[in-house]
Amino acid sequence: MTAPPPLLQPIHEDPYLLVLDKPAGLLCVPGRGEEKQDCLSARAMRQWPDALIVHRLDMGTSGLVVMARGIEMQRALSAAFAERRVHKRYEAVVDGRMPLHEDWSLIDTPLMADWPRRPLQKTDPAGKPSLTRWRALAFASSPGEPEATHVLLEPLTGRSHQLRVHLLSIGHPILGDALYGDAAVQARAPRLLLHASELGLVHPVTQQDLRWKSPSGFSLSRP
Repeated sequence: MTAPPPLLQPIHEDPYLLVLDKPAGLLCVPGRGEEKQDCLSARAMRQWPDALIVHRLDMGTSGLVVMARGIEMQRALSAAFAERRVHKRYEAVVDGRMPLHEDWSLIDTPLMADWPRRPLQKTDPAGKPSLTRWRALAFASSPGEPEATHVLLEPLTGRSHQLRVHLLSIGHPILGDALYGDAAVQARAPRLLLHASELGLVHPVTQQDLRWKSPSGFSLSRP
């Protein structure tokens, strides 16, 4: 008999919403097939029967996820995401060297589904407007070894696989990316090195300005 998954330890819990720290490799919602029924939403509903999904992280991405408690809160939080009233920040480790500077840079590249290769996405002038801010924190370089950069990311839009495709489009795929990285990029990490490290919003009921953080565990030394 399979042991039940461990209980979730919420980052935040109140009568209206939850903030959870999703591990890499766990789906946010059930997939197709019996083997894909274990997921963050199913685990949350075992502990909080009124828990409802609001947004998702890719299975390979770790980090902060907010869930609503009840349908009214789900509507309120979904509206906050749709209207870009939620602060989201991610960390990633990417292939190659990105310039280190204090200012944020912007990737402004439309994205659309790559229909013959679904669920992959691609850049395309006919796609939906897609914006990502980025700022490099540190890079690592060893003789004979490929370079890597630790980068902060802020998606200003919420397209599928946006961060992964945008970074690929400027020549810096995320290490461990089994969908968009070549064999060498995949082999450099045991998982997708993408983590949702900050989440912030105004609580729909209490009107408190809340912000949560989750350390990524990614670390590269400055030169």
